[in-house]
Amino acid sequence: MVRTYSTMLPLGSALPAFDLPLVLMPGEKNDLEREGPKRITDQSLLPKPLLLMIICAHCPFVKHLEDGISGLARDYQNKVQILAISSNSLITHPQDGPEYLARQMGENAWTFPYLLDLEQSFSKALRAACTPDFFLFSSKDDASQTLRYRGQFDESRPGNGIKVTGADLRAAMNAVLDDREVSPDQKPSIGCNIKWHPGEEPPWFI
Repeated sequence: MVRTYSTMLPLGSALPAFDLPLVLMPGEKNDLEREGPKRITDQSLLPKPLLLMIICAHCPFVKHLEDGISGLARDYQNKVQILAISSNSLITHPQDGPEYLARQMGENAWTFPYLLDLEQSFSKALRAACTPDFFLFSSKDDASQTLRYRGQFDESRPGNGIKVTGADLRAAMNAVLDDREVSPDQKPSIGCNIKWHPGEEPPWFI
């Protein structure tokens, strides 16, 4: 495990295009012959602010926040579109494969979509660096979605004794929903480094 901070993608950055398959819950099936895998694209998003969470199944920093993520999703799911994305290489970390992500969803009663960035191109477009890494986008006057917040969930870390509240991310989400400016004083998230495919590490990781 390499403790890694967010790269802090510049505020105002446009939402990158994406087209990613969904993790299916146990019992769900893709109709591959008729429809192909179930997917979500940037063109299919709801007209709401968008929270992207780069997470995975095995990371202790993510596990530390799971209850907090569940609470945040309950409080904001009708106001903000929430997408979880796993980008860890399944070559090196099969423990973050779709069956483990589905188990994580079930254990935490998560109902937001969980996407697989198998080629890692979307996380690279976001300059994501760690799990967890959070990105909040919103639009004004039907313009394209732009980055309003990227940073920590809150000050809590495994072992530091600080209660998980989601205070930093909630403050940013409330500001967006109230049509206020989000404070630019944003602290980077910290967690395990994203497990890039061998030989394909981005420059901010090397």
